[in-house]
Amino acid sequence: MTIAEIVQRSDTTPGRIFDSIVIALILVSVVTVSINTMPNLSPSMQAVLSWSEVIIVGLFTLEYGLRVGTAPGRLRYMLSFHGIVDLVAILPFYLTLGGVDLRALRVLQLFRIVRILKLSRYSKAMSRFGKAMALAKEEIVLFVGVAIALLYLSAAGIWYFEHEAQPEAFASILHSLWWATATLTTVGYGDVYPVTAGGKLFTFVILMCGLGIVAVPAGLVAAALSQVRRQDAEGESC
Repeated sequence: MTIAEIVQRSDTTPGRIFDSIVIALILVSVVTVSINTMPNLSPSMQAVLSWSEVIIVGLFTLEYGLRVGTAPGRLRYMLSFHGIVDLVAILPFYLTLGGVDLRALRVLQLFRIVRILKLSRYSKAMSRFGKAMALAKEEIVLFVGVAIALLYLSAAGIWYFEHEAQPEAFASILHSLWWATATLTTVGYGDVYPVTAGGKLFTFVILMCGLGIVAVPAGLVAAALSQVRRQDAEGESC
């Protein structure tokens, strides 16, 4: 059993053990990052968290090196989704050691939560979801373009109806984008709302469009997932 087989394959006992260790490290890392955000931590607890971070990053660095070294196509792995996640999971630690501006430290430390995405490597459902997104990418890109256009038109429309009645809330089309986003996504925070008859009627139309904003991508992904699941089942039966 070679190192490459242990790292790259999950259908063997050593491979499953390796995967289990990585999963445990990911979970421990997520817990320690969450604890580290708590206020008034004692110096001893801060020391424990700091040392655990050093150990976890060291092990993740070793894992990343093993995956790069044993990958059939090293550059392809490094540029893949999992390769980028693996790199981003350890990069903030080394950047902070390199004397990065302290004002950026919190942002870099926040990137440690990306480690939870490493779990997607071990989920067949996530793998199918990725295939489904790739299968429906053209439709999704088209839908995103339509949604952005509709968002702008909604902001322009509500500005036309409401800017005279509410000059502060709807001062410009750019100011109206917040209302358009909350309305199209059917969130409706209620902090900004129309008061004119035209604005209310326009809002009703936009709310109806908002239902499609939620339903269309869900339908596209669900159809693609069904197709991927059917393809996997046919592949397993062969």
